[in-house]
Amino acid sequence: MGSDPGDRDDPAALRARLDKLSSELKGRAAPPPAPGPKREAKPDGAGSAMSLGLRAGSEFVSAVIVGLGIGWALDRALGTNPAFLIVFFMLGVAAAIWNVIRLTSPKRALNNRNSPLSRTDSPDKDGRRPASGAERDASLGGRGAAGAADDDED
Repeated sequence: MGSDPGDRDDPAALRARLDKLSSELKGRAAPPPAPGPKREAKPDGAGSAMSLGLRAGSEFVSAVIVGLGIGWALDRALGTNPAFLIVFFMLGVAAAIWNVIRLTSPKRALNNRNSPLSRTDSPDKDGRRPASGAERDASLGGRGAAGAADDDED
């Protein structure tokens, strides 16, 4: 390609230069990412703690509001002024505390079980279990073994 300015406006010359450049770019490796702050969220970072705190706070407030609403509605419907409001407020606070404790407590690992039946290679995994005493009683109509023996005497 020459340095003639007329060549740059020619569509055929532009197409040839573009094809040459694209073939050169296909042969090169991708450049490394530019250095700078990474925007990946870490699971144990401040964002996760903030979301947990906001969720715990919103669950606490919503449980108390639901308890107050139910108590107010029952008081209004039954004509008992503060009785149900106080009772359901206390129930709402108890439910809110329970939800926050459940939300913030560490989760138990599901694959950390010691039972031999929890393994996938257990030999009796596909076998049928014998019925327990309560299941046998239910299948006999609640009569149990004594009821079955009484039927034989008739």
